[in-house]
Amino acid sequence: MCGPFKSCQGILRLLEMLFSLLSLIICLSRGSMVSPWGVWCEFVWFFCFIVPLVLTVVEAMMWHVLLAAFLPNWADLTCGLTSLCAVMMVSATVSFAAVFVCLTCITSILCFISSLVAAVVFLVDAVMQKMKFPAGYLSNLRGGLRTTEAFVACIILTAAADHFVNAEWFYRPLGMICSMIVFAVCLLVTVVIIVLNLLKLLQGLLAFRLSLMELVFNVVAVLLYVLAVILWASFGYRRSGYNPYTCHKCSFTDVNTVTVGAVVNLVFYLVDLVFSIKSR
Repeated sequence: MCGPFKSCQGILRLLEMLFSLLSLIICLSRGSMVSPWGVWCEFVWFFCFIVPLVLTVVEAMMWHVLLAAFLPNWADLTCGLTSLCAVMMVSATVSFAAVFVCLTCITSILCFISSLVAAVVFLVDAVMQKMKFPAGYLSNLRGGLRTTEAFVACIILTAAADHFVNAEWFYRPLGMICSMIVFAVCLLVTVVIIVLNLLKLLQGLLAFRLSLMELVFNVVAVLLYVLAVILWASFGYRRSGYNPYTCHKCSFTDVNTVTVGAVVNLVFYLVDLVFSIKSR
């Protein structure tokens, strides 16, 4: 190995890129994806290919030295992104195995194996970087909590989209649509908060306002999630002589996934709200 791939971390990043891209290529060879779970897996593999590629190029060109004026801690950013990729890759691997893999699906099995290897490599890389104890927003509890909220919201939206794709045309009640809008809006604001906390220049300008904004958002997010959980459960589990799916065997899988994910994220936002109140 030479250049940026001569170190242990460089080799890990090379393997991450290789197996993420391989998983994406094998999946694309199956044909175009129409399932939201398949689209999620393809997005994860593409994202997890781009992240180590960008990190490698930036470090090889020493651009991260220039970015020090904007980013508080480069090690924190790389560790946070690697950890996020590890969690996303695990979710994509499990989702792909559950939805697409069968004993006679050779292409899907190869894609699953490639994704599994990529997930293991990302996990090893994330653990090795965590052992260096980087300091920064993504490495502390608040940043990790925000990242987890965004990740869980992505899973919720994927399951909700899959529900609407598979449900019969008349089974798209307004209450479930409103719940989906709540999940999407909270995800968008959460990502904005993460970005604002990562930019050093804005930290000084928005220190007080950002803290107040997070407090207000957490209160609103908790209230909206409570409403969304009630609406989703009320309409999703209502039975009145019809089956919401054309596939009877998997009738409530996505509904259950959204419900559990929404409750989990509600707990995360409640914990985040407690931290926001204590920090005031």
